[in-house]
Amino acid sequence: MTLSPNLIKEFVAIMGPESVLTEETDRMSYAYDAAVLTPCVPALVVMPATQDQLSATIKLAYANEMPITVRGSGTNLSGAVIPEPGDSLVILTNKLNRILEINEEDLYAVVEPGALTAKFAEAVAAKGLFYPPDPGSQAVSTLGGNVALNAGGLRGLKYGVTKDYLMGLEFFDHDGELVKTGSRTVKCVTGYNLGGLMVSSEGTLGVFSQLIFKLVPPPRASQAMMAVYPKVEGASETVAAIIAAHILPCTLEFLDQKCIRVVEASSKIGLPTEAGAILLIEVDGSHQGGVDEDAAKVKDLCLKCGAGDIRVARDAAEKLKIWEARRNALPSLARARPTTVLEDATVPRSKIPAMVVELNRIADKYKLEMGTFGHAGDGNLHPTILCDRRNHEEFKRVEEAVDEIFDVALRLQGTLSGEHGIGIAKAKWMEKETNRATINFSKRLRQALDPKYLFNAGKKIV
Repeated sequence: MTLSPNLIKEFVAIMGPESVLTEETDRMSYAYDAAVLTPCVPALVVMPATQDQLSATIKLAYANEMPITVRGSGTNLSGAVIPEPGDSLVILTNKLNRILEINEEDLYAVVEPGALTAKFAEAVAAKGLFYPPDPGSQAVSTLGGNVALNAGGLRGLKYGVTKDYLMGLEFFDHDGELVKTGSRTVKCVTGYNLGGLMVSSEGTLGVFSQLIFKLVPPPRASQAMMAVYPKVEGASETVAAIIAAHILPCTLEFLDQKCIRVVEASSKIGLPTEAGAILLIEVDGSHQGGVDEDAAKVKDLCLKCGAGDIRVARDAAEKLKIWEARRNALPSLARARPTTVLEDATVPRSKIPAMVVELNRIADKYKLEMGTFGHAGDGNLHPTILCDRRNHEEFKRVEEAVDEIFDVALRLQGTLSGEHGIGIAKAKWMEKETNRATINFSKRLRQALDPKYLFNAGKKIV
Protein backbone atom coordinates (compact mmCIF):
# COMPACT_ATOMS: atom_id res chain seq x y z
CA MET A 1 0.00 0.00 0.00
CA THR A 2 1.40 3.38 -1.04
CA LEU A 3 -1.26 5.69 0.37
CA SER A 4 0.07 8.53 2.45
CA PRO A 5 -0.55 8.33 6.22
CA ASN A 6 -2.18 11.76 6.07
CA LEU A 7 -4.74 10.60 3.52
CA ILE A 8 -5.59 7.58 5.65
CA LYS A 9 -6.03 9.88 8.62
CA GLU A 10 -8.55 11.91 6.61
CA PHE A 11 -10.62 8.79 5.97
CA VAL A 12 -10.38 7.89 9.65
CA ALA A 13 -11.58 11.39 10.54
CA ILE A 14 -14.67 10.87 8.39
CA MET A 15 -15.84 7.53 9.82
CA GLY A 16 -13.58 6.42 12.67
CA PRO A 17 -10.68 3.92 12.84
CA GLU A 18 -12.94 0.87 13.16
CA SER A 19 -14.36 1.59 9.70
CA VAL A 20 -11.04 1.97 7.87
CA LEU A 21 -9.21 -1.29 7.09
CA THR A 22 -5.51 -0.84 6.47
CA GLU A 23 -4.03 -4.27 7.29
CA GLU A 24 -3.32 -6.38 4.23
CA THR A 25 -4.86 -9.48 5.81
CA ASP A 26 -8.14 -7.54 6.16
CA ARG A 27 -7.98 -6.02 2.70
CA MET A 28 -7.34 -9.36 1.01
CA SER A 29 -10.93 -10.41 1.70
CA TYR A 30 -12.10 -7.78 -0.79
CA ALA A 31 -9.72 -8.65 -3.64
CA TYR A 32 -12.12 -10.92 -5.53
CA ASP A 33 -15.72 -11.85 -6.17
CA ALA A 34 -17.37 -15.11 -7.30
CA ALA A 35 -15.91 -14.94 -10.83
CA VAL A 36 -12.91 -17.04 -11.84
CA LEU A 37 -10.59 -14.06 -12.33
CA THR A 38 -7.30 -12.80 -10.95
CA PRO A 39 -7.83 -11.04 -7.59
CA CYS A 40 -6.47 -7.60 -6.80
CA VAL A 41 -5.94 -6.39 -3.22
CA PRO A 42 -7.22 -2.81 -2.73
CA ALA A 43 -5.06 -0.18 -1.09
CA LEU A 44 -7.80 0.72 1.40
CA VAL A 45 -11.21 -0.57 2.49
CA VAL A 46 -13.76 1.66 4.24
CA MET A 47 -17.21 1.12 5.75
CA PRO A 48 -19.25 4.34 5.92
CA ALA A 49 -22.29 4.09 8.17
CA THR A 50 -24.18 7.27 7.26
CA GLN A 51 -25.06 9.19 4.12
CA ASP A 52 -22.81 12.06 5.19
CA GLN A 53 -19.88 9.68 5.64
CA LEU A 54 -20.52 8.13 2.23
CA SER A 55 -20.62 11.53 0.56
CA ALA A 56 -17.42 12.72 2.24
CA THR A 57 -15.66 9.44 1.41
CA ILE A 58 -16.46 9.72 -2.30
CA LYS A 59 -15.43 13.37 -2.42
CA LEU A 60 -12.08 12.69 -0.69
CA ALA A 61 -11.28 9.63 -2.80
CA TYR A 62 -12.12 11.36 -6.07
CA ALA A 63 -10.10 14.45 -5.21
CA ASN A 64 -7.12 12.16 -4.57
CA GLU A 65 -7.70 10.22 -7.81
CA MET A 66 -8.31 6.89 -6.10
CA PRO A 67 -10.16 4.28 -8.21
CA ILE A 68 -13.43 3.57 -6.35
CA THR A 69 -15.17 0.18 -6.22
CA VAL A 70 -18.41 -0.12 -4.26
CA ARG A 71 -19.02 -3.59 -2.84
CA GLY A 72 -22.01 -5.24 -1.23
CA SER A 73 -21.56 -8.94 -0.49
CA GLY A 74 -19.30 -9.69 -3.46
CA THR A 75 -21.54 -12.48 -4.82
CA ASN A 76 -21.42 -11.28 -8.42
CA LEU A 77 -20.02 -13.53 -11.13
CA SER A 78 -18.43 -11.13 -13.62
CA GLY A 79 -15.53 -9.53 -11.77
CA ALA A 80 -17.55 -6.35 -11.30
CA VAL A 81 -16.25 -5.75 -7.76
CA ILE A 82 -12.62 -6.73 -8.25
CA PRO A 83 -10.66 -3.55 -7.39
CA GLU A 84 -8.32 -1.78 -9.77
CA PRO A 85 -4.54 -2.15 -9.28
CA GLY A 86 -2.75 0.68 -7.49
CA ASP A 87 -4.11 3.05 -4.85
CA SER A 88 -7.67 1.77 -5.11
CA LEU A 89 -10.47 2.16 -2.59
CA VAL A 90 -13.23 -0.34 -1.80
CA ILE A 91 -16.34 1.15 -0.21
CA LEU A 92 -18.34 -1.50 1.64
CA THR A 93 -22.07 -0.94 2.06
CA ASN A 94 -22.50 -3.39 4.98
CA LYS A 95 -23.28 -0.64 7.47
CA LEU A 96 -25.68 1.15 5.11
CA ASN A 97 -28.26 -1.59 5.56
CA ARG A 98 -31.39 -0.01 7.00
CA ILE A 99 -34.92 -0.66 5.79
CA LEU A 100 -36.16 2.90 6.16
CA GLU A 101 -39.83 2.47 5.27
CA ILE A 102 -42.32 -0.16 4.18
CA ASN A 103 -45.44 1.67 3.07
CA GLU A 104 -48.50 -0.57 3.17
CA GLU A 105 -50.88 2.04 1.77
CA ASP A 106 -48.95 3.03 -1.34
CA LEU A 107 -47.04 -0.25 -1.81
CA TYR A 108 -43.42 0.82 -1.78
CA ALA A 109 -40.35 0.50 0.40
CA VAL A 110 -37.29 2.70 0.95
CA VAL A 111 -33.98 1.01 1.78
CA GLU A 112 -30.26 1.63 1.92
CA PRO A 113 -28.06 -0.19 -0.60
CA GLY A 114 -26.47 -2.59 1.91
CA ALA A 115 -29.77 -4.18 2.99
CA LEU A 116 -29.81 -7.94 2.32
CA THR A 117 -32.29 -9.12 -0.30
CA ALA A 118 -33.76 -12.01 1.70
CA LYS A 119 -34.12 -10.00 4.92
CA PHE A 120 -35.87 -7.24 2.97
CA ALA A 121 -38.23 -9.75 1.33
CA GLU A 122 -38.99 -11.26 4.74
CA ALA A 123 -39.73 -7.84 6.24
CA VAL A 124 -42.04 -7.06 3.33
CA ALA A 125 -43.80 -10.44 3.68
CA ALA A 126 -44.36 -9.76 7.38
CA LYS A 127 -46.47 -6.78 6.27
CA GLY A 128 -48.55 -8.98 3.96
CA LEU A 129 -46.81 -7.75 0.80
CA PHE A 130 -44.49 -9.24 -1.81
CA TYR A 131 -41.11 -8.29 -3.32
CA PRO A 132 -40.69 -10.81 -6.17
CA PRO A 133 -37.04 -10.56 -7.37
CA ASP A 134 -35.20 -13.55 -5.89
CA PRO A 135 -31.62 -13.98 -7.11
CA GLY A 136 -29.99 -17.27 -6.18
CA SER A 137 -27.68 -15.43 -3.78
CA GLN A 138 -30.56 -13.62 -2.07
CA ALA A 139 -29.60 -14.85 1.41
CA VAL A 140 -26.41 -12.77 1.25
CA SER A 141 -26.71 -10.42 -1.74
CA THR A 142 -27.47 -6.73 -1.21
CA LEU A 143 -30.17 -4.65 -2.85
CA GLY A 144 -27.63 -2.11 -4.07
CA GLY A 145 -25.76 -4.89 -5.83
CA ASN A 146 -29.03 -6.18 -7.27
CA VAL A 147 -29.72 -2.78 -8.84
CA ALA A 148 -26.13 -2.35 -10.03
CA LEU A 149 -26.36 -5.62 -11.98
CA ASN A 150 -30.14 -5.81 -12.50
CA ALA A 151 -30.37 -9.14 -10.70
CA GLY A 152 -33.07 -11.58 -11.75
CA GLY A 153 -33.98 -14.88 -10.14
CA LEU A 154 -36.32 -17.82 -10.27
CA ARG A 155 -39.49 -15.70 -10.48
CA GLY A 156 -38.25 -13.49 -13.33
CA LEU A 157 -40.42 -15.20 -15.96
CA LYS A 158 -43.71 -13.95 -14.54
CA TYR A 159 -42.75 -11.14 -12.20
CA GLY A 160 -39.76 -9.52 -13.87
CA VAL A 161 -36.36 -8.51 -12.51
CA THR A 162 -34.94 -5.80 -10.26
CA LYS A 163 -35.40 -2.95 -12.77
CA ASP A 164 -39.15 -3.65 -12.86
CA TYR A 165 -39.43 -2.77 -9.15
CA LEU A 166 -37.15 0.25 -8.91
CA MET A 167 -39.32 3.37 -8.54
CA GLY A 168 -36.58 5.81 -7.60
CA LEU A 169 -33.18 6.21 -6.04
CA GLU A 170 -30.64 8.62 -4.68
CA PHE A 171 -26.94 8.44 -5.51
CA PHE A 172 -23.76 10.45 -5.05
CA ASP A 173 -21.83 11.80 -8.02
CA HIS A 174 -18.04 12.19 -8.17
CA ASP A 175 -18.20 15.45 -6.19
CA GLY A 176 -20.09 13.72 -3.38
CA GLU A 177 -23.25 15.63 -4.36
CA LEU A 178 -26.61 13.93 -3.86
CA VAL A 179 -28.61 13.23 -7.03
CA LYS A 180 -32.30 12.27 -6.79
CA THR A 181 -34.44 10.58 -9.42
CA GLY A 182 -37.85 8.92 -9.51
CA SER A 183 -40.35 9.11 -6.67
CA ARG A 184 -42.75 7.27 -4.39
CA THR A 185 -45.56 7.69 -6.92
CA VAL A 186 -46.63 5.08 -9.48
CA LYS A 187 -46.10 7.60 -12.28
CA CYS A 188 -43.18 10.03 -12.51
CA VAL A 189 -41.68 11.72 -15.59
CA THR A 190 -39.81 14.51 -13.81
CA GLY A 191 -36.40 14.96 -15.42
CA TYR A 192 -34.38 12.31 -17.19
CA ASN A 193 -34.88 8.64 -16.35
CA LEU A 194 -31.68 8.50 -14.33
CA GLY A 195 -32.90 5.43 -12.46
CA GLY A 196 -33.04 3.51 -15.72
CA LEU A 197 -29.50 4.68 -16.46
CA MET A 198 -28.21 3.56 -13.06
CA VAL A 199 -29.73 0.06 -13.29
CA SER A 200 -27.05 -2.31 -14.63
CA SER A 201 -24.43 0.47 -14.42
CA GLU A 202 -22.22 -1.76 -12.22
CA GLY A 203 -20.97 1.13 -10.09
CA THR A 204 -19.50 3.02 -13.07
CA LEU A 205 -21.67 6.15 -12.92
CA GLY A 206 -22.24 6.93 -9.24
CA VAL A 207 -22.71 5.46 -5.77
CA PHE A 208 -26.19 4.47 -4.57
CA SER A 209 -27.31 5.88 -1.24
CA GLN A 210 -31.04 5.11 -1.13
CA LEU A 211 -33.44 2.95 -3.16
CA ILE A 212 -37.23 2.99 -3.56
CA PHE A 213 -38.86 -0.30 -4.56
CA LYS A 214 -42.36 -1.13 -5.70
CA LEU A 215 -44.17 -3.83 -3.73
CA VAL A 216 -47.12 -5.97 -4.85
CA PRO A 217 -49.79 -8.12 -3.19
CA PRO A 218 -48.68 -11.76 -2.80
CA PRO A 219 -50.32 -14.55 -4.81
CA ARG A 220 -53.06 -16.34 -2.87
CA ALA A 221 -52.74 -19.76 -4.51
CA SER A 222 -49.98 -21.81 -6.08
CA GLN A 223 -49.08 -25.29 -7.30
CA ALA A 224 -45.54 -26.63 -7.69
CA MET A 225 -44.47 -29.69 -9.65
CA MET A 226 -41.47 -31.58 -11.00
CA ALA A 227 -41.63 -32.94 -14.56
CA VAL A 228 -39.16 -35.76 -15.21
CA TYR A 229 -37.82 -36.43 -18.72
CA PRO A 230 -35.84 -39.36 -20.12
CA LYS A 231 -34.19 -37.00 -22.64
CA VAL A 232 -33.02 -33.42 -22.26
CA GLU A 233 -34.60 -32.43 -25.58
CA GLY A 234 -38.09 -33.10 -24.23
CA ALA A 235 -37.58 -30.76 -21.30
CA SER A 236 -36.26 -27.94 -23.48
CA GLU A 237 -39.12 -28.38 -25.97
CA THR A 238 -41.62 -28.19 -23.10
CA VAL A 239 -40.30 -24.77 -22.11
CA ALA A 240 -40.93 -23.41 -25.60
CA ALA A 241 -44.35 -25.09 -25.71
CA ILE A 242 -45.49 -23.57 -22.40
CA ILE A 243 -44.51 -20.07 -23.50
CA ALA A 244 -46.08 -20.57 -26.94
CA ALA A 245 -49.32 -21.55 -25.17
CA HIS A 246 -49.27 -18.13 -23.47
CA ILE A 247 -48.98 -19.59 -19.99
CA LEU A 248 -46.68 -17.74 -17.60
CA PRO A 249 -45.70 -19.90 -14.63
CA CYS A 250 -44.26 -18.15 -11.63
CA THR A 251 -41.12 -20.24 -12.14
CA LEU A 252 -39.93 -22.59 -14.86
CA GLU A 253 -36.52 -24.02 -14.02
CA PHE A 254 -34.33 -26.54 -15.82
CA LEU A 255 -31.73 -29.03 -14.55
CA ASP A 256 -29.89 -31.47 -16.80
CA GLN A 257 -28.70 -34.92 -15.76
CA LYS A 258 -25.29 -33.73 -14.58
CA CYS A 259 -26.92 -31.21 -12.23
CA ILE A 260 -29.49 -33.72 -11.00
CA ARG A 261 -26.84 -36.25 -10.04
CA VAL A 262 -24.53 -33.75 -8.36
CA VAL A 263 -27.37 -32.13 -6.39
CA GLU A 264 -28.75 -35.50 -5.30
CA ALA A 265 -25.32 -36.75 -4.21
CA SER A 266 -24.92 -33.60 -2.13
CA SER A 267 -28.44 -33.11 -0.76
CA LYS A 268 -30.13 -36.55 -0.73
CA ILE A 269 -33.57 -35.13 -1.47
CA GLY A 270 -34.85 -37.88 -3.77
CA LEU A 271 -34.16 -36.52 -7.24
CA PRO A 272 -34.50 -38.94 -10.19
CA THR A 273 -30.83 -39.44 -11.02
CA GLU A 274 -31.50 -41.50 -14.18
CA ALA A 275 -33.55 -38.70 -15.76
CA GLY A 276 -32.13 -36.84 -18.74
CA ALA A 277 -33.51 -33.61 -17.31
CA ILE A 278 -36.16 -32.21 -15.00
CA LEU A 279 -38.30 -29.10 -15.06
CA LEU A 280 -39.29 -27.48 -11.78
CA ILE A 281 -42.49 -25.53 -12.33
CA GLU A 282 -44.70 -23.38 -10.15
CA VAL A 283 -47.97 -21.78 -11.20
CA ASP A 284 -49.52 -19.11 -8.99
CA GLY A 285 -52.35 -16.61 -9.03
CA SER A 286 -55.07 -14.82 -7.15
CA HIS A 287 -57.45 -17.80 -6.86
CA GLN A 288 -57.12 -21.57 -6.76
CA GLY A 289 -59.44 -22.21 -9.71
CA GLY A 290 -57.25 -20.27 -12.14
CA VAL A 291 -54.11 -21.90 -10.77
CA ASP A 292 -55.57 -25.39 -11.16
CA GLU A 293 -56.57 -24.63 -14.75
CA ASP A 294 -53.10 -23.38 -15.72
CA ALA A 295 -51.43 -26.25 -13.87
CA ALA A 296 -53.53 -28.78 -15.79
CA LYS A 297 -52.50 -27.19 -19.10
CA VAL A 298 -48.85 -27.26 -18.05
CA LYS A 299 -49.05 -30.95 -17.09
CA ASP A 300 -50.63 -31.77 -20.44
CA LEU A 301 -47.86 -29.98 -22.33
CA CYS A 302 -45.18 -31.72 -20.26
CA LEU A 303 -46.64 -35.14 -21.12
CA LYS A 304 -47.02 -34.29 -24.82
CA CYS A 305 -43.34 -33.28 -24.94
CA GLY A 306 -42.16 -36.55 -23.44
CA ALA A 307 -42.27 -36.24 -19.64
CA GLY A 308 -42.27 -39.71 -18.12
CA ASP A 309 -43.46 -38.59 -14.69
CA ILE A 310 -44.94 -35.49 -13.06
CA ARG A 311 -44.65 -35.12 -9.31
CA VAL A 312 -46.98 -32.52 -7.81
CA ALA A 313 -46.13 -31.06 -4.41
CA ARG A 314 -48.87 -32.05 -1.97
CA ASP A 315 -47.99 -29.52 0.72
CA ALA A 316 -45.60 -26.72 1.64
CA ALA A 317 -42.90 -29.16 2.74
CA GLU A 318 -42.86 -30.93 -0.64
CA LYS A 319 -42.91 -27.59 -2.43
CA LEU A 320 -39.90 -26.49 -0.39
CA LYS A 321 -38.09 -29.69 -1.38
CA ILE A 322 -38.68 -28.96 -5.07
CA TRP A 323 -37.12 -25.51 -4.79
CA GLU A 324 -34.34 -26.81 -2.57
CA ALA A 325 -33.23 -28.90 -5.55
CA ARG A 326 -32.92 -25.81 -7.75
CA ARG A 327 -31.26 -23.58 -5.18
CA ASN A 328 -28.70 -26.29 -4.40
CA ALA A 329 -27.62 -26.59 -8.04
CA LEU A 330 -24.74 -24.12 -7.99
CA PRO A 331 -23.42 -24.92 -4.48
CA SER A 332 -23.46 -28.62 -5.30
CA LEU A 333 -21.68 -28.16 -8.62
CA ALA A 334 -19.13 -25.87 -7.00
CA ARG A 335 -18.13 -28.63 -4.57
CA ALA A 336 -17.55 -31.18 -7.34
CA ARG A 337 -14.30 -29.77 -8.76
CA PRO A 338 -11.77 -27.13 -7.66
CA THR A 339 -12.96 -24.52 -10.21
CA THR A 340 -16.50 -23.65 -11.27
CA VAL A 341 -17.04 -21.47 -14.36
CA LEU A 342 -20.69 -20.37 -14.38
CA GLU A 343 -22.07 -18.48 -17.39
CA ASP A 344 -25.45 -16.97 -18.16
CA ALA A 345 -25.65 -16.47 -21.91
CA THR A 346 -29.36 -15.96 -22.58
CA VAL A 347 -31.49 -16.59 -25.68
CA PRO A 348 -35.09 -15.94 -26.74
CA ARG A 349 -37.28 -18.52 -25.06
CA SER A 350 -38.22 -20.19 -28.34
CA LYS A 351 -34.51 -20.88 -28.92
CA ILE A 352 -34.02 -22.83 -25.67
CA PRO A 353 -34.12 -26.24 -27.42
CA ALA A 354 -31.47 -25.12 -29.93
CA MET A 355 -29.31 -23.64 -27.16
CA VAL A 356 -29.43 -26.85 -25.09
CA VAL A 357 -28.33 -28.88 -28.12
CA GLU A 358 -25.45 -26.46 -28.74
CA LEU A 359 -24.31 -26.54 -25.12
CA ASN A 360 -24.09 -30.31 -25.18
CA ARG A 361 -22.18 -30.17 -28.47
CA ILE A 362 -19.71 -27.65 -27.03
CA ALA A 363 -19.13 -29.77 -23.91
CA ASP A 364 -18.38 -32.79 -26.12
CA LYS A 365 -16.21 -30.81 -28.53
CA TYR A 366 -13.93 -29.47 -25.80
CA LYS A 367 -14.12 -32.63 -23.66
CA LEU A 368 -15.41 -30.74 -20.65
CA GLU A 369 -17.58 -31.65 -17.68
CA MET A 370 -20.56 -29.31 -17.92
CA GLY A 371 -23.85 -29.16 -16.06
CA THR A 372 -26.63 -26.85 -17.20
CA PHE A 373 -29.41 -25.41 -15.06
CA GLY A 374 -31.24 -22.13 -14.97
CA HIS A 375 -34.27 -20.00 -15.58
CA ALA A 376 -35.39 -21.75 -18.73
CA GLY A 377 -38.70 -19.88 -18.76
CA ASP A 378 -36.97 -16.60 -19.60
CA GLY A 379 -34.22 -18.11 -21.74
CA ASN A 380 -31.59 -17.67 -19.07
CA LEU A 381 -29.53 -20.87 -18.87
CA HIS A 382 -26.47 -21.33 -16.67
CA PRO A 383 -24.01 -23.68 -18.35
CA THR A 384 -21.55 -24.52 -15.58
CA ILE A 385 -18.15 -25.93 -16.43
CA LEU A 386 -16.41 -27.99 -13.74
CA CYS A 387 -12.63 -27.94 -14.04
CA ASP A 388 -9.34 -27.15 -12.32
CA ARG A 389 -7.82 -23.82 -13.22
CA ARG A 390 -4.39 -25.11 -12.23
CA ASN A 391 -4.55 -27.49 -15.20
CA HIS A 392 -3.55 -24.96 -17.87
CA GLU A 393 -4.38 -27.22 -20.81
CA GLU A 394 -7.86 -27.93 -19.45
CA PHE A 395 -8.53 -24.29 -18.63
CA LYS A 396 -7.53 -23.24 -22.15
CA ARG A 397 -10.28 -25.56 -23.41
CA VAL A 398 -12.66 -23.94 -20.92
CA GLU A 399 -11.90 -20.47 -22.28
CA GLU A 400 -12.39 -21.63 -25.86
CA ALA A 401 -15.70 -23.25 -24.89
CA VAL A 402 -16.92 -20.05 -23.22
CA ASP A 403 -16.07 -18.06 -26.36
CA GLU A 404 -18.15 -20.49 -28.40
CA ILE A 405 -21.05 -20.39 -25.93
CA PHE A 406 -21.26 -16.62 -26.38
CA ASP A 407 -20.96 -16.91 -30.16
CA VAL A 408 -23.85 -19.39 -30.22
CA ALA A 409 -26.02 -17.26 -27.92
CA LEU A 410 -25.53 -14.20 -30.12
CA ARG A 411 -26.18 -16.23 -33.29
CA LEU A 412 -29.49 -17.29 -31.73
CA GLN A 413 -30.31 -13.58 -31.18
CA GLY A 414 -29.50 -13.76 -27.49
CA THR A 415 -27.29 -11.76 -25.15
CA LEU A 416 -23.96 -12.10 -23.33
CA SER A 417 -25.54 -11.83 -19.92
CA GLY A 418 -29.06 -12.21 -18.65
CA GLU A 419 -28.37 -11.29 -15.02
CA HIS A 420 -24.73 -11.68 -14.00
CA GLY A 421 -23.44 -8.47 -15.57
CA ILE A 422 -20.47 -7.61 -17.77
CA GLY A 423 -17.79 -6.52 -15.28
CA ILE A 424 -14.28 -7.54 -16.33
CA ALA A 425 -15.25 -10.99 -17.55
CA LYS A 426 -17.35 -10.02 -20.57
CA ALA A 427 -16.25 -6.48 -21.43
CA LYS A 428 -14.15 -7.67 -24.37
CA TRP A 429 -17.23 -9.18 -26.06
CA MET A 430 -19.48 -6.12 -25.74
CA GLU A 431 -18.88 -4.91 -29.28
CA LYS A 432 -19.88 -8.33 -30.64
CA GLU A 433 -23.37 -7.90 -29.27
CA THR A 434 -23.71 -4.18 -29.98
CA ASN A 435 -21.42 -2.22 -32.34
CA ARG A 436 -18.58 0.29 -32.22
CA ALA A 437 -20.92 3.31 -32.23
CA THR A 438 -22.70 1.94 -29.14
CA ILE A 439 -19.41 1.47 -27.31
CA ASN A 440 -18.22 4.98 -28.23
CA PHE A 441 -21.53 6.53 -27.16
CA SER A 442 -21.34 4.70 -23.83
CA LYS A 443 -17.76 5.87 -23.28
CA ARG A 444 -18.73 9.51 -23.89
CA LEU A 445 -21.64 9.18 -21.47
CA ARG A 446 -19.42 7.62 -18.85
CA GLN A 447 -16.72 10.25 -19.26
CA ALA A 448 -19.27 13.04 -18.79
CA LEU A 449 -20.38 11.58 -15.44
CA ASP A 450 -16.95 10.36 -14.31
CA PRO A 451 -14.33 12.62 -15.97
CA LYS A 452 -11.38 10.99 -14.18
CA TYR A 453 -12.64 7.46 -14.93
CA LEU A 454 -12.42 6.40 -11.28
CA PHE A 455 -15.84 4.81 -10.67
CA ASN A 456 -15.19 1.08 -11.05
CA ALA A 457 -12.66 1.67 -13.79
CA GLY A 458 -12.05 -1.20 -16.18
CA LYS A 459 -15.57 -2.61 -15.86
CA LYS A 460 -18.47 -2.90 -18.32
CA ILE A 461 -17.36 -0.36 -20.97
CA VAL A 462 -13.59 -0.20 -21.52
